Amino acid sequence: MATNLTFDGPAPAAAAPAPRARIADDMALLKAAAELTRELSAPDPRVYWADFLASVLIGYAALVATILSGGWAAFGFGSVAVLALYRAESFIHEITHVKHSALPGFRAAWNALIGVPLMVPSFMYEGVHNLHHAKTRYGTAEDPEYLPLALMRPWTLPAFILVAALAPIGLILRYAVLAPLSLLSPKLREAVVARYSGLVINPVFRRRPPEGEAKALWTRLEIVTSLWAVTFVALAVTGVLPLRAVLIILGIASAVAVLNQVRTLVAHLWENEGEAMTVTAQYLDSVNVPPPALLPGLWAPVGLRYHALHHLLPSVPYHNLGSAHRRLAAMLDPSSPYFKANYKGLPGLMWKIGLSSVTRGGRGLPG
Repeated sequence: MATNLTFDGPAPAAAAPAPRARIADDMALLKAAAELTRELSAPDPRVYWADFLASVLIGYAALVATILSGGWAAFGFGSVAVLALYRAESFIHEITHVKHSALPGFRAAWNALIGVPLMVPSFMYEGVHNLHHAKTRYGTAEDPEYLPLALMRPWTLPAFILVAALAPIGLILRYAVLAPLSLLSPKLREAVVARYSGLVINPVFRRRPPEGEAKALWTRLEIVTSLWAVTFVALAVTGVLPLRAVLIILGIASAVAVLNQVRTLVAHLWENEGEAMTVTAQYLDSVNVPPPALLPGLWAPVGLRYHALHHLLPSVPYHNLGSAHRRLAAMLDPSSPYFKANYKGLPGLMWKIGLSSVTRGGRGLPG
């Protein structure tokens, strides 16, 4: 959901536009990426279904085990639940890119098993995330998923992460309170659609109302999610769902949101201040964390460890991004810009972005 808090007073004059915005396209890189990966664009339904269903099964089983156990066992089961449910939830990213005809029933299953229960139905990403990939929108004020975090005041980085911990409460309010009330007030409904119906980080972004089939899907999913949110609140208030179970569920959902926000923080270098960027510039402002590192498979699952490559080849499904990376790494000249977007791991990336914020930051999060 969008964050619409003003974290600071008037900011000083903005610095000069980041040079990254003026990087020309590297045609050799773009040509190689297109030619070497042409046959990798077809999703494999067997991989999608097996990976997703296994993540769901492990995630919910570990959640139940966390509620029923105690001590270190609860911590262990809880950690497994967070990682598995985070992986399952991350498939929302694939849903926005893959043609639904290539994966019949997958979006419906994802919404039934993850989207509705975790109160993040797919309409909150579909119709929003694609704007982040629009060549003329990336890194601009019209990009719902971009903020020049590396150029902001240092304290905005921990605030950016910590605010995600409140996501479960915000989602409950969105679906159990605001959605029903918005049926009685057109003005409130307009605000709910524009400001509280997208998984975005740009607080000035306003979503347009859906139309056609998207509107019909949105309506169905919102009704079901609202009914579930109201039911969850009722079960908690009446004690049918024990307080300990409620707190564990909210805690795990909060941990998933924070983990995703950490991953979001290092998905880009966040060095653009609003200018339109070339594809190569967008690639260099994005991040790959390829093997041999193992941990990115946990904190950047479902292909998100190849986020820069994904911006270069958004149509390649997650399970083929590793192959695409190996082909490009083997064929491109070592001086190619391709290698400049590859990083070793999370600590180094956080240090790089944090250092940039300390040395170049000059403003807080926009209101």
